Amino acid sequence: MFTILVVEDDAKLRQLFCTVLTRHGYRAVPAGNGEEALEMLDKEYIDLLICDIMMPRMDGFELTRTLRDHNQQLPILMVTAREQFADKQQGFLVGIDDYMVKPVNVNEMILRVGALLRRAKIISERKIEWGGTVLDYDTLTVLQGPESTLLPQKEFYLLYKMISYPNKIFTKQQLMDEIWGMDSESDEHTVVVHVNRLRERFRDSADFEIVTVRGLGYKAVKRG
Repeated sequence: MFTILVVEDDAKLRQLFCTVLTRHGYRAVPAGNGEEALEMLDKEYIDLLICDIMMPRMDGFELTRTLRDHNQQLPILMVTAREQFADKQQGFLVGIDDYMVKPVNVNEMILRVGALLRRAKIISERKIEWGGTVLDYDTLTVLQGPESTLLPQKEFYLLYKMISYPNKIFTKQQLMDEIWGMDSESDEHTVVVHVNRLRERFRDSADFEIVTVRGLGYKAVKRG
C-alpha cells in the first residue's frame, strides 16, 4: 500500500483529501505545515507528497526546496489557491512534479496521484513493462518473450520516452530537443528516420505501435 503525506493547514480540506485517498486504497498521513511534514518524513517512508503553498511556519515552496536539497526524490503534487503562472513556475523551479488549483476536483487528484506514482516506479526501476514487452533502460534492451533486442542508444531513448507516456502526442521538435539536445545540429528528419527504424524492428509486436498523428507528431499506443 502506498503511503501519501497530505500537508495542508486547512483542517477540513486536509481531512477530505485523507478520506478520499483512503477510499481509493492509499494510506494517508496528515500534516499541518512543512515542519510537521519533515518530522513525519523522518519517522516513516512516504511514497508521495501532496502539499499546499501557503502554510504557517514553513510553506510548500520551502518544504519542496528542502526536500530536493537533501536529494529526496519522492513525487510532489502541489495544491493551492494561487493560480498565477509565476506561482506555478516557482513551484516547478523548486522541484514539484505536478500542480492543481483549488477548488480541487478530488477525482482528478486521484488520477494525478496514480500517474505520479506510476512514473516514479518507472524512474526508480528504470524499466517499463507493457504487456509482454519490457524496456530495460540500463541495458538499452527490449525484451519480448524469449527475444531480446539491443537498440542503438537514440532509438531506445526515443521508444522509452514515448512508451513512458502512452497515448501522449510528441512533436518532432519535442523529441528532437529531449533525445538529441536543443543544441544538436540534426534536424527533425532525424526523428522520422529513427521512428521508421523502430516501426520496422517492432512491426510484429503484439503490444504496441508508434502512430503518426498527422500535422502533430507521434504517439505510442497499445495494440489489441
